[in-house]
Amino acid sequence: MSFQVALSGLNAASTDLQITSNNIANANTNGFKTSRGEFADVYSGDAVGIGNGVRLSDVRQEFTQGNVEITSRQLDLAISGNGFFITSDNGSLLYSRVGAFGLDATGIVQNSEGERLQVYPPVAGTAGFNTGAMSDLRITTETSPPVASTEVEMGINLPANATVPVVATFDPNDPLSYNHSTSTILFDSLGVSHTASYFFSKTAAPGGWNVNMTFDGNAVGAAQPFTFDSTGAVSTPAGGNIAFPAVVPTNGSDPLTINLAMGNSTQYGADFTVNSLNPDGQASGRLRGIEISATGVVFARFSNGESESLGKIALANFSNPEGLQKISDTSFQETFSSGVAQRGEATESNFGMLQSGALEASNVDLTEQLVRLITAQRLFQANAQVISTQDSVTQTIINIR
Repeated sequence: MSFQVALSGLNAASTDLQITSNNIANANTNGFKTSRGEFADVYSGDAVGIGNGVRLSDVRQEFTQGNVEITSRQLDLAISGNGFFITSDNGSLLYSRVGAFGLDATGIVQNSEGERLQVYPPVAGTAGFNTGAMSDLRITTETSPPVASTEVEMGINLPANATVPVVATFDPNDPLSYNHSTSTILFDSLGVSHTASYFFSKTAAPGGWNVNMTFDGNAVGAAQPFTFDSTGAVSTPAGGNIAFPAVVPTNGSDPLTINLAMGNSTQYGADFTVNSLNPDGQASGRLRGIEISATGVVFARFSNGESESLGKIALANFSNPEGLQKISDTSFQETFSSGVAQRGEATESNFGMLQSGALEASNVDLTEQLVRLITAQRLFQANAQVISTQDSVTQTIINIR
């Protein structure tokens, strides 16, 4: 019987050595969670006070936070706090703390095992996300389409002491036919830029002004009148919105109808000043990069300054993370012991914060593991000595004559 007891001790010590060596081997594995062997004594049904050895009762994962290390790579993600990334392996959902993701040939974000990162898809026409569904995160390689200009928001100050121009007939090439001018860039439906200039001329009426517009040097319609009241604010037209006739570019794009929004313009006793000049519209843009916020929203940034929301990274948590079943490459599967996955979003409820350009390091404490290694080694030696001693006792009994 002593042989069997010592043999179980050897097996336990060997298992403990294997667990410890695995922890040490993964000391630099991103997102790795250290394990520890838990052992229990063995009693037979008729044993009285003396056990029959030891057995491995469980290998427990320790889901403590690992250090967050900066990598500066956009698709490297780290969770600070609770939660697991959700990945799809051909439809089977897996969970992991490893945020080292890359792209496949089609732009799908996946890890080194080909498991696809899951996100909540954006809801078209809103800034929200459909948290009731999940989809693969795909990084778009398409260009951001152009948007034709329709409005120029202008905040200027026209001098209250201005006089009527010397030349009565407006001519964009004659500075004596207007008082002041400014210009901006407009875009047509094809994303081609055009120069629009605005010329302001004082009229004889109190607070009265005219504005003329040229498009690529060509006059657009007639002068458009507007007036200021006694406080220096625009009184007519209502809201300061001045509409010019449609312009037809020569490149085959759609006609442009520009509204000049001058509601923030003033007529004070100061020099001509352009305080703001904000035309809408944009040219087409190429993908410049990806940004991921602390809440998990993935943005595609384009060269024209626009951004597009591609999804919001889905996270999961469990009532008992230690009950998860370990799969290869530091991924886990849901089990009855772990409970059902509780899906959520970063920074919401009990979920942690996401950090882009960083990875969670292994939570292995090398000093602790080396001490455990020594302990397991001594345990193995001690059980081997028990077998040696029992062998000596058995040999002594055999030699009795």
